[in-house]
Amino acid sequence: MHIRLIILVLLCGFSTLASSAESLDKITKEGQRRIQEGKSAQNKVSKLSDRTADIVSDYKTVTKVVDGLVVYNDLLDVQISNQLSEAASIQQSIENVSTIERHVVPLMTRMIDSLEKFVELDVPFLAEERTERVEKLRKMMVRSDVSGAEKFRRVIEAYQIENDYGRTIEAYRGSLTFDDRTREVDFLRVGRVALLYQTIGRDTTGAWDSDSRQWVELSAADYKQHVAQGIRIARKQVAPDLIVLPVAAAKEAK
Repeated sequence: MHIRLIILVLLCGFSTLASSAESLDKITKEGQRRIQEGKSAQNKVSKLSDRTADIVSDYKTVTKVVDGLVVYNDLLDVQISNQLSEAASIQQSIENVSTIERHVVPLMTRMIDSLEKFVELDVPFLAEERTERVEKLRKMMVRSDVSGAEKFRRVIEAYQIENDYGRTIEAYRGSLTFDDRTREVDFLRVGRVALLYQTIGRDTTGAWDSDSRQWVELSAADYKQHVAQGIRIARKQVAPDLIVLPVAAAKEAK
């Protein structure tokens, strides 16, 4: 009886121990599962935190870029506004220039006409060169690739050249027709007061007569040596010296 009781007690004890061990095992496994889940959750949290940090960093970067673009756009607005104002000013200047040109062009045309008439009536020195200069001015006036300012400059330049002729002495070679013959001669121009010629062999000396508007032969005894000396002076072959030349007397004003 006692033996059975002991065995029964032992069996009951073993049963209790087995049950406790099974429960402990379940608890242990459950704890491990939860620990694993915790680690997994922690990993997810860490990854989410890293991702959040990246997003925040990207946001800050984008914000800086946007701020920079705002400043840049503001600067562009100012520049564009200034450029528009400048363009308006330029347009106004162009309109003003166009208005001025409308008045200057007729003036230049009249100046060229006057210059042509002046050359025609003047002492006939360098006639071909001076006539060609006037023709070039006329052709220039119809060219669209030459600015109004440049046209005006060239017209004034032509006037200045003509003006300088009156203050200089010059000798140059050319051809002249007289006595039904065309001969090579040396011309001597003294300002605009005298235009003379001498044949290459010095056998004939003459001058332009402004009254009759023709060439006249001069006395060799009176002017041959003086004209020859004047030609040498003009060419800077000898030092300046006094020479006697025929000069038309000034007419009394009426």
